Parts: sequence; C-alpha cells; structure tokens
Amino acid sequence: MEFNHTSVLLNETIEGLKIKPDGIYVDGTLGGGGHSFEIAKRLNDNGRLIGIDQDEAAILAAGERLKDFGDKVIIVRSNYRNALSVLHDLGIEKIDGMMLDLGVSSYQLDTQERGFSYRYDAPLDMRMDLRQTLTAKDIVNGYSETELFHIIRDYGEDRFAKNIAKHIVMARAKKPIETTGELNEIIRAAIPAKMRAEGGHPSKRTYQAIRIECNKELEVLKESLEELIGILNPGGRLCIITFHSLEDRIVKTAFKKAENPCTCPPSFPVCVCGKKSQGKVITGKPVLPCEEEMESNPRSKSAKLRIFEKI
Repeated sequence: MEFNHTSVLLNETIEGLKIKPDGIYVDGTLGGGGHSFEIAKRLNDNGRLIGIDQDEAAILAAGERLKDFGDKVIIVRSNYRNALSVLHDLGIEKIDGMMLDLGVSSYQLDTQERGFSYRYDAPLDMRMDLRQTLTAKDIVNGYSETELFHIIRDYGEDRFAKNIAKHIVMARAKKPIETTGELNEIIRAAIPAKMRAEGGHPSKRTYQAIRIECNKELEVLKESLEELIGILNPGGRLCIITFHSLEDRIVKTAFKKAENPCTCPPSFPVCVCGKKSQGKVITGKPVLPCEEEMESNPRSKSAKLRIFEKI
C-alpha cells in the first residue's frame, strides 16, 4: 500500500522553522516525508536534513519521496528520543532546527493489519516500531483493571473509562481478546446507548489511549524535550505539532520552563538559583489549522503547533 499522509500545518511549520539554506535540520517524525520535502527544497548544497522515524514503512516511503535530493538528506530508522546519538554518529553536534509531528500517521491508520484503527477488523497490534515486543493485545489482555482504567481515563480522556475497563476484564476472563472487532464490541457494550449516538465512534478514545501506552508516546516526549532544545544552535527553532491535550500540555510546560527556568521564590529580589533561560517561546498561543485545512483534512482538527527559539 502506498504511504499516503497529508502533512498537517505544513506551511506554518516550514515558516516557523525559519530555514537557512545552509543549515542543518532534523525531522524527528519523518512519516511519508511531506514536511521533509519542503525543508529539503529550501536547502542549498551545504544544507542537510536528517529524517528520523521508527516505522520501517515510513522509512521506505520517505526514502522514495526524497531520493532526488541525494546526499542532502540522510534517513535514519530510530526514535526521535535518540536524536542526540543519531547526530553524534553523523558527526553533528548542533542543528539549526527540528520538527516533530506527533501522533499516528494516516498510513498507519489505513494499513489494516497494523491494528491502529477501529474501522477494520484486524489483530490488536498498534506498534509504531514492529521491532518492539509489547503490543495492544498484551495491554488489553495483561494490564489490570485499574491500569486499564487509568490509561483510558488519562490518555483517552473517556468519561466511561471505568466501565470500559470493567467490560474488557470481564470479556477476557472468558477468552483472550485478539482483534479490533472484538474490542469494538466490548467497548460498545460498555457505553450507554444514547451516548453512543454522540461524539463519533465509541472506540475512538480507548484506541488512542492504548496506542499512546503501547508506544510510550508521552514518556518519550517528556523525556526528550530538554535534550532537543539543548542541541539547537543560537536562533535555532524547535517546532512541535501535537494532536492531544496531554501532549500539548507537556510541550507547553517544557517550553515555558526552558524560557524561564528560575526556581527562586517570587519574593526574592534577584535570582540566586543561577538557572539561565535557554530561549523564548515564539507561540504565546498555539498555531491552529485554518478552516480550509480542517475541511480538506479532518485529521488536522485537533492539531496545535508550538515553536521555541534558542538564544
């Protein structure tokens, strides 16, 4: 299947990176290479783009899409949390900009056997990196009722989390839950009929929660941001697109802390903690997609772009 993925907030991100033709840039979530293509187009022969993705299908698709740029583009199969060591291996110490487009790609959702989507009946998988052992099936069948409840409530923000967790545990006591179709039925039964008619597919939030847990998406983000800001050159920018309120909060908090890391009590007349600002938040409020983009690409509806510039 062809790797189809419409890049969200494309122009806004490219603008936000303030690309220098001879700069070094990193796309930490390469996907189908949509953002990367636009970055590479703006680089001269001295500029470099390093594309990182953990999904083999994305690597192959982006490699094809970006092949005309030759050695201006370097593609590495890894997770953006390893950006520092990826750059180190390439002999690069600092970069002029980096972007992350978080969440799941349209390609991953539409590849039925990957088990990301509630729309197809497929094995419960949801791994972004197929080298990983933990799958959605392991989570659904192995986590305790309390753990499932917390994940669905916190990562899926589903008000029926308690009931969904209870129904999952009741169902798996009879037989292991193997497929997305089986899980859909269980979730459906856990949500009151009149609520099922509102707010989209009843499985949407639970699937999001399981996917985030399976790929440790929030932990990776939280643990990486300080390091990613650290590898920027002065004037370098970090642009991050999130699709989920928890991701957005993590980015917003990390950017604020990098801008103002002082831990002195407000009553102190001068700063004595010695923590220096790393730069400034460019986006007071996040950049949102325009009406036109939301209409042509419904996936962009929850997208938010935040930008940080290094001093």
